[in-house]
Amino acid sequence: MIGHCSIGNTPCEVCKGKACIKKTPLLSSLNRLEIEKISEGVVFKDYKAGETVFSIGEKADKLYIVCSGRMKIYKYLSDGHEQILYIYSPGDFIGAFNLLKEDEFEFSAEALEDMTISCLSKDTFDQIILKNPTITLKILEKSYERIKAAERLVERLSVSSADAKVAGLLLNLIKDFGAKDSKGIMLGLSINREEMGSYAGISRETMTRKLKLFKELGYIDFIGNKKILILNEQALRDLL
Repeated sequence: MIGHCSIGNTPCEVCKGKACIKKTPLLSSLNRLEIEKISEGVVFKDYKAGETVFSIGEKADKLYIVCSGRMKIYKYLSDGHEQILYIYSPGDFIGAFNLLKEDEFEFSAEALEDMTISCLSKDTFDQIILKNPTITLKILEKSYERIKAAERLVERLSVSSADAKVAGLLLNLIKDFGAKDSKGIMLGLSINREEMGSYAGISRETMTRKLKLFKELGYIDFIGNKKILILNEQALRDLL
């Protein structure tokens, strides 16, 4: 069953991927006719929460665009623990750089919640680049952004203080899960405490303990099991 796109707010079988293409920074410079042509080569796939989108070592020959839902990008460390690297939301994409030079994925992707992804094949992508050199420039721009994201990842995982790691994680989650609230910023999470620990590079137990401490300090509050209300954003930033 094809899902309902949260980007274009229309069923995917009607949209045919056009909304995803328009909202993807990499392809946003294309005109209407080009988007129509590309959409003919778009394939949609639905995933249930917990399902694997792709695995490490698989051939990276497609551009994946998140239409609805969220997925985590992760790999396993030498000690067997999972390390979440990134979380991608509607409008985010992955695989474009591999399309330039066919390669294998060095990480895995899993749906954090029910989601729909549109896929663009390397053959279709190659045809687009030949006719649209500006896309190559956009790839370079996005490469720079991904390098900066990788630098933030290293910074997030290298800080020694558990307080700083948890504070940095909460601030980082605002982009994907945050919404303004009358009392602060509400994080409507689809990741559990163990995954939060994996994202921050600490154990689930440490994550749980630090969140309780932040609540006692008045920095955050818990709203049920899946929502965290950030009450004092500046206090979290001061911990970094």
